[in-house]
Amino acid sequence: MDSEKQPQIMQQNREASPGKAKRDETGAKKAEHAASGGSAPSGAPAKASRAEHSEKGTKRRTNGDISLTQGDIKHKKRKAKEAAVALAPAPPTEEDIWFDDVDPADIEAAIGPEAAEIARKQLGQSKKSVTLVKEQAFGGLTKALALDCEMVGVGPSREESIAARVSVVNQYGKCVYDKYVKPTQPVTDYRTAVSGIRPEHLRQGEEFEVVQKEVADMLRGRILVGHALHNDLKVLFLDHPKKMIRDTQKYKPFKSHVQSGRPSLKLLAEEILGIRVQQAEHCSMRKLRVREMTALALTEPV
Repeated sequence: MDSEKQPQIMQQNREASPGKAKRDETGAKKAEHAASGGSAPSGAPAKASRAEHSEKGTKRRTNGDISLTQGDIKHKKRKAKEAAVALAPAPPTEEDIWFDDVDPADIEAAIGPEAAEIARKQLGQSKKSVTLVKEQAFGGLTKALALDCEMVGVGPSREESIAARVSVVNQYGKCVYDKYVKPTQPVTDYRTAVSGIRPEHLRQGEEFEVVQKEVADMLRGRILVGHALHNDLKVLFLDHPKKMIRDTQKYKPFKSHVQSGRPSLKLLAEEILGIRVQQAEHCSMRKLRVREMTALALTEPV
C-alpha cells in the first residue's frame, strides 16, 4: 500500500472498533444466559419456596408416622393388660373353702390369706385370737405363767431401772394380773417410747411391796415363762428355781432357728409366730402373750 494512505486507514479502523466491541459483549452475555438455563433472577426465590414446602411436607408425614407408631404401642399394652386380667385367678369364695379341721394358718400357706380369712370366719376365729390368745379358754392360773415388767429410769444417769408395770398371763394368753407400780424413787426417764408409761399411770399405781408379794404368790410352784427373765426378776427383787424357768432368749432351739446368740423378742415373734411386735410403744400384755405362745413347746429348763 501507499505509505501516505496507510495512516488514514488505521484511523478509520479505530473509529469502527467501539461499536463492534459492544456488539461482541452483548453476544457473550446472551450466550452465557442461554447456557445457564435462561431463567430470570426473580425465579430463584420461587424455586426455593417450593423446595421448602416439599421439605415441610416430608416432616409432617414423618411426624404422622411416629404418632401412629406410639398409638399402636399403647393399643398393644392395653390388649396385654386385658388379657392378663382375664387370665388372673378369681379370689376364693366360701364354697371353695370346704376343708374340715384344717388349721387356717396351713390354708394361708397353701392357698393364700384370702382363703385363710374365709376359713377363720367359718370357724368363728380371728387371726389375732388364733395367734395370741384363745378366747374361749380358761382364764385363771395355769401350770405355766408368763411374766413381763415395763420399767422406767431413775438416778442422774437415767440408766437404773425400777418396775413401773407388772403383767402376767396364763398359758392360754389370758390376763391374770396387770398393775402399775408407784415408783420408789424419783423418775428421771419414763421411756415412754419403749415402755408406754406416762406420769399419770404411776400416780394411780399400787405400792411396790404389794405387787411384789402378789406376784411371788402367783409364781410359787409354777413354770415361769418370759424373755430375758433375769431383768424382770431383778426389778421385783424376786428369785425363781432355775428348773422352773423357760426363757425364750436362752432356749437353744430358738437361738439356732434364728441364728442369734441373744435373739430379741421381736425377731423370735416374727420368725416363729409370723407376727410383728414392738412397732411403736411397747405393750406388756401383748409381749406376754407372744412370750407365752413361743414358750409353749418348752418342756425342759434352760
